[in-house]
Amino acid sequence: MTKTPIVEARGIVKELGEGAGKVVAVKGVSLTLFPGELSLLMGPSGSGKTTLLSILGCILAPASGSLKVCGEVADPRNRESLADIRRRHIGFIFQSYNLFPTLNALDNVQLALDIRGLDRKARLEQATEALVSVGLAHRLKSYPRTLSGGEKQRVAIARAIAASPSIILADEPTSALDSENGYAIMELLRKIAKSDNRAVLTVTHDPRTLEYADRVIQIEDGRLTSGNKIEKPALQIASTVSKRKRKVNV
Repeated sequence: MTKTPIVEARGIVKELGEGAGKVVAVKGVSLTLFPGELSLLMGPSGSGKTTLLSILGCILAPASGSLKVCGEVADPRNRESLADIRRRHIGFIFQSYNLFPTLNALDNVQLALDIRGLDRKARLEQATEALVSVGLAHRLKSYPRTLSGGEKQRVAIARAIAASPSIILADEPTSALDSENGYAIMELLRKIAKSDNRAVLTVTHDPRTLEYADRVIQIEDGRLTSGNKIEKPALQIASTVSKRKRKVNV
């Protein structure tokens, strides 16, 4: 049975800057993301990865092209409509965690639910459930300064999934982490895609993430150069290399 796409982007173009400094950061990109899949978006610095991620997340509006999220048209001319789609369907994970230092883990997650208009009881229940699901039941009242890098990223993931979005967009979620925590975060993202039947798209330079991916999408100079499923031999090679690295780092 054919899966219904979570995200459908067609002919996306995005220009940045003005006048002589204007550049076309994304050049006619078409991309479809499906539930239950963890996809990697990879490419060199300046290739358009983060810009494309921001467009798919309804943060930036494209200059041209079309975008649907969960079957809804994301109208680039209507900022309120884009914000509404972002609130209801999309969860974000950032490299730098973006946690409020004066709020504990539970409050950081609850704050993301507050903007969705949930009452206090619902916010508390959903935030607690999200933190428990990422293995932080013992850290609900802990402040960011007392958390490790891996724990901070888990709080950020809990914040992203607390409202049960259909798609998770992650920008370099493992780059600031050591190998052990990086693997743990990718395991968690794969679980979110498979168990919760969400689409997960991760921008990354990190080769350690390859073994967790269903698909690797390559972008260069604003254009997609490939978007292939990972074949089993490639997975086996990546897994072997990964295991060797883990043994070395123990």
